[in-house]
Amino acid sequence: MPLERFDFPNASGLRLAAVLDRPLEEPRAYALFAHCFTCGKDNFAASRIAHALADRGVAVLRFDFTGIGASEGEFANAGFSANVADLVAASDHLRRTHQAPALLIGHSLGGAAVLAAAAEISEARAVVTIAAPADPAHVTGLFKDRIPEINANGEAEVVLAGRSFQVRREFLEDLVERRLIERIARLHKALLVFHSPSDATVGIDNASRIFTAAKHPKSFISLADADHLLSRKSDAAYVGNVIAAWADRYLDHVVPVRSIAEAAISTDAGSVVVTENGRGVLQQDVAVGRHRLIADEPVSAGGLDGGPDPYGYLLTALGACTAMTLRLYANRKSLPLRRISVALKHGKIYAADCETCETKEGMLDLIERTVSLEGDLDAGMRAKLLEIADKCPVHRTLTSEVAIRTRLVDTTPGPVLSDG
Repeated sequence: MPLERFDFPNASGLRLAAVLDRPLEEPRAYALFAHCFTCGKDNFAASRIAHALADRGVAVLRFDFTGIGASEGEFANAGFSANVADLVAASDHLRRTHQAPALLIGHSLGGAAVLAAAAEISEARAVVTIAAPADPAHVTGLFKDRIPEINANGEAEVVLAGRSFQVRREFLEDLVERRLIERIARLHKALLVFHSPSDATVGIDNASRIFTAAKHPKSFISLADADHLLSRKSDAAYVGNVIAAWADRYLDHVVPVRSIAEAAISTDAGSVVVTENGRGVLQQDVAVGRHRLIADEPVSAGGLDGGPDPYGYLLTALGACTAMTLRLYANRKSLPLRRISVALKHGKIYAADCETCETKEGMLDLIERTVSLEGDLDAGMRAKLLEIADKCPVHRTLTSEVAIRTRLVDTTPGPVLSDG
């Protein structure tokens, strides 16, 4: 699945590290995922669930809360209220750059956070909790032996999941002040509750309290034999697939009209269609026959860094063609070539510095190609293979005269169809 890594500011101006898991096709909806207490956006369950949803057409934004992972700030200065505010900021970012989240998903304390934040994200149609506590203060049970020291000294160092964190008295007070059950009763959104009866970290009674407090529509799924962190791959994938199926009835369904470019250009296997996708200023959807890719520019150039830039694809074409041509030749000649690697780099040079170039003024494009050949090859074999590298079809296209014909097509868009 295509991934976009970026950061966005929270309400305090701190940069939060995020990743957007995107389906290959245009997303039918966007979801916001809140990770478990101290876990981070890249933990196993978060990534597996996001991938499963992306496979079903739902793009998922997951990010590190303040002071966690690659996000700025200090964990000691954050708290449950800060987590809720970070979720609202993440929703605002999605609204600005793509589309507001229709689905909110939270794991463990992240589940409590999405329940608390849901009222501030009006576009959200449905909420999912996974192993969530009914009371955010439940998390203090993970370091209850240090609470007297925190209350006495104002803060203390605690070890959670093998990592040390500073926890302050304000953190505890913030947890206690949150009245989550009241918010659940006023949720007014579809709710799906996942919980394992054998969860040793957050007991199944928490799921009962959440489910009882919520109004319909609501559903409960028992995760038999699963642990709190969903560390088993099958459990995380199951949760992602069930979420996608359950949320289906709560998400808008739009059947996108084929883009103007796709409607005008043949869709045979040899055609390439590049279309703006609306994500950022420069990002493009690339259709190569039945294959789907993303083209973009780095953040420094005004893009989202969601895929290779155009020159990256140009070098990819030359590198792939070079390796394929060498492999076919080696196999035909029965050469002991085990593996081929091609590294490429694009740049500019002064024409005067190129001894073999006809042009002697201004700047020229330069592609540096380094070919690595593994195998029991003698000097003659290597020299011949280097000669063959220059004969790959893409190399010949780039070094020959190329005619490019451009034409305009009708740009009148058709209606967007919906199932109602």
